[in-house]
Amino acid sequence: MAMTVADTDVLIDFLQGVDPGEGHIAREMERGALHTTVVSRFELLAGAKGRRQQRVVDQLLAALITLPLESDAADRAADVRRTLDKEGAPIGMADSLVAGIVLVRRGSLITRNRKHFSRISDLTLVPIAS
Repeated sequence: MAMTVADTDVLIDFLQGVDPGEGHIAREMERGALHTTVVSRFELLAGAKGRRQQRVVDQLLAALITLPLESDAADRAADVRRTLDKEGAPIGMADSLVAGIVLVRRGSLITRNRKHFSRISDLTLVPIAS
């Protein structure tokens, strides 16, 4: 099975008691095999309001493997962004970076943001409940 990488939106859902992956996130966490990106780590930490939220986010991040943004992932993210811009279907920089990291690791992304990530033809998305 490919490595599962959780995007920020599904991790926020998980913190709120919802697993849009129908248990997939919880199962991967129990195995110690759920990954996220340094981009999602930043977004979660930056969005934590107050000490309680900070503690909860810290606990979640301690249970995840954080994938870094390395040169090959940055290069792949730039390719993704240029391609989508040329097609007139751009996505934001953060989503481009997440895609680049997941693509070079040959992972599967679990996200609710199908609108953006489905535009990337070679990116594997984990099916989730709507």
